[in-house]
Amino acid sequence: SRTNMLIRRFGETQEVSIFNIPMKYEKFLLKCCQVNTPIITLLFHYVYIGVVCAADNWALIYAQQLALAEKLPLHICFCLAPRYLDATYRQYAFMLKGLREVAKECKSLDIQFHLLSGEPGQNLPSFVKKWKFGAVVTDFNPLRIPRQWIETVKKQLPADVPFIQVDAHNVVPCWEASEKLEYGARTIRGKITKLLPEFLTEIPPVDTHPHSASRAAEPVDWEEVLSSLEVERSVGEVDWAQPGTSGGMAMLESFIDRRLRLFATHRNNPNCDALSHLSPWIHTGQLSAQRVVKQVKREKNASESVASFVEELVVRRELADNFCFYNPNYDNISGAYDWAKKTLQDHAKDRRQYLYTKEQLENAKTHDQLWNAAQRQLVSEGKMHGFLRMYWAKKILEWTASPEEALSIAIYLNDRLSLDGCDPNGYVGCMWSICGIHDQGWAERPIFGKIRFMNYAGCKRKFDVAQFERKYAAIKENSNKDTKKSSFSN
Repeated sequence: SRTNMLIRRFGETQEVSIFNIPMKYEKFLLKCCQVNTPIITLLFHYVYIGVVCAADNWALIYAQQLALAEKLPLHICFCLAPRYLDATYRQYAFMLKGLREVAKECKSLDIQFHLLSGEPGQNLPSFVKKWKFGAVVTDFNPLRIPRQWIETVKKQLPADVPFIQVDAHNVVPCWEASEKLEYGARTIRGKITKLLPEFLTEIPPVDTHPHSASRAAEPVDWEEVLSSLEVERSVGEVDWAQPGTSGGMAMLESFIDRRLRLFATHRNNPNCDALSHLSPWIHTGQLSAQRVVKQVKREKNASESVASFVEELVVRRELADNFCFYNPNYDNISGAYDWAKKTLQDHAKDRRQYLYTKEQLENAKTHDQLWNAAQRQLVSEGKMHGFLRMYWAKKILEWTASPEEALSIAIYLNDRLSLDGCDPNGYVGCMWSICGIHDQGWAERPIFGKIRFMNYAGCKRKFDVAQFERKYAAIKENSNKDTKKSSFSN
């Protein structure tokens, strides 16, 4: 059967060894018939979407089932790339502190945890050979670099070592939701909704593993790992987001208790605390989207908000994965629809009243105080309200010399400053705002052409703009923390 047995994650459960996983979660990248040496779960997708929690992780659950069936030890390996795109110390510190929580949990479960330095293709195949692992199970990431890592590892693994990919990122596995690039939410919504009864099930726990390894993993010096990172350190950590699954679950609980009832009616008001704030934990895999949906759907007194939130977290989020998985140009103008490319090209030479450099934009030095306030929020908090993200990106199109430059700057600032940067949602958000992805053509106007337009006056009709501007007016540029003093003790 492809349907999970219904159990409760925090109540009495069936043992993971007899829990039935839907087979559509998995893809065999390499096959072989017999596994008779230890199993390794490969969580190597860096911080970005790679699942870094031991709970609610279908890749790890699958690996443990495989190990239990063959009575073999189980290992977890995380390959830490010393740098990744425009990610900074802010994102790395959040990820590593969550990963340390995983290592502690693995120890209590008698699962060996390995932290390797470097990209997977550089050292993972030799590591597999050295430890004589009998199978490798990895999670899923639709982005370009992690997919290249997968291909490199696949080519270099021994021919007799099975390499299995499990989509631990989505509720409905990306390759099951659709076999093609979808035009928009309306074309994928029905497909996902039809599959939800099969995949939106309870999640079994990872049990204490009964087959111990004959040799232990090398201990991790987490302070040394932090100090060895080759990333920009001027972008520091934030106070509001506690890394790790425990911090994510606390934020989820506060959302359900205090903010969920406001989500349907107030989620587009930046002055109202109606959002979940869960994206950093979901993005890094410290919190499972499936766990979040299951918990939120238990709330019976906010049906409209529950439906709106599930639409965002499942349909819209998996639409972003679909776009990045099936469109190799998900982060550049070439990935736009033909109508959008034409209209942007037609208006590329239109006169801009204001032109700003990347540095001016990063430092919130524009004439628009609402835009400056949104940018200061991103700099100081590592997040920006969802409604303002759209306005923010569209104004970058209006204030830069070309659509190509606008998209490049928007992606750079989001990847550099946001805790959930380097994520399919971020790329699709920028592509929606600047290139009209998952949108339609609108009335033609200068610079934007037929791309949807947003302006200051429209925002004033939506919410109290002056209130938001005042909130962030006092925040100075370069207000980030001194990351040199940051450690695992704080």
